Amino acid sequence: MTLHDRLGATSMCICVGSGGVGKTTVSAALALGLARRGQKVAVVTIDPARRLATSLGLQELDNEPRLVDPAILRAGGIELEGELWAMMLDAKRTFDDLILRLAPDPEAAEEVLSNRIYRELSSAVAGSQEFTAIAKLYDLHREGSFDTIVLDTPPSRNALDFLEAPRRLTQFFEGRALKVLLAPTGLAARVVGRGTGAVFAILSRVTGVDLVADLSVFFRSLAGLIDGFRERALGVQALLADPATTFLIVSSPERAPTEEAIFFASQLAAAELPLGGLIVNRVHRRGLGERTPAAIADALRDSLGDRLAARVAANAADVDVLVRRDRQAIARLSEALGESAPVIVGHLDHDVSDLAGLAEIEAQLFADPTDPDG
Repeated sequence: MTLHDRLGATSMCICVGSGGVGKTTVSAALALGLARRGQKVAVVTIDPARRLATSLGLQELDNEPRLVDPAILRAGGIELEGELWAMMLDAKRTFDDLILRLAPDPEAAEEVLSNRIYRELSSAVAGSQEFTAIAKLYDLHREGSFDTIVLDTPPSRNALDFLEAPRRLTQFFEGRALKVLLAPTGLAARVVGRGTGAVFAILSRVTGVDLVADLSVFFRSLAGLIDGFRERALGVQALLADPATTFLIVSSPERAPTEEAIFFASQLAAAELPLGGLIVNRVHRRGLGERTPAAIADALRDSLGDRLAARVAANAADVDVLVRRDRQAIARLSEALGESAPVIVGHLDHDVSDLAGLAEIEAQLFADPTDPDG
């Protein structure tokens, strides 16, 4: 069964895994392959290095999906039956857009957006990226403009944050602490009542910042958005657990990414979220086989000479070590994740920085697994 067959009716594909395994490239190649097969696909990345834009032949990406020009793809030898769209998440802008969507009117939205406390807090929250990534995912899904959305997520050391962000947000809005702060005699009254009002008054005169007033306005403004935030968080939770959503774990054969992949799979299972498959990237596939380094050196001696033939044979032996290591890692991943047929993407001798490289990865992702040369 090909990867395309396995994804079936999936409308949301979330690629997860540790940093440095080529997850952004795999996400883009996956979206490219689906678009090649007739789907309208959006790939969403959080990669600050802008590798996705470069590989797609674009100068830049922004916070809204942008159509990859079919003419650019054709120039690279790629024909699509569908459409490929791409965007790079701007976490702060996504959080601001969320306020605009949830505010009851433009005046309420402006009151929040212009508040000094909000500007500081939103930058801090947006900096974690997990909540804003899934918030943007939720908006794109609700708009219904795409057959499939592919999300390139933060590295898996933040896996729990990513999976638990909706639940934690819901708990925050339903918690006693926030209700106390939003009470009519809440934060501002207690701050002043504790004898610290004089300190804030001095700060206000010296800095021009009325912290108590800013806090009061912030929490009063937030009160009008709580129901919308709660509904959004519950909607995101439902989206992650939806049968049309699937998670693909992307790993490489090195020890650390392998352990990260196994850890993430356990977290998905604990959260009862669907694992759609395992992709092992940068795999060394061709080793010595039945040959020995000595046999290789003998075969090359006449054409290369003794010294160079010996160096080539030694290099082949080193590669064979990597091949055997990679096979062991894949076997461990397959057993731990219950994946008898992981998708294998071979190691390339060059970086993927253009459409040609992306097409190489796409061809391997969607190859027939029964094809020995696939």
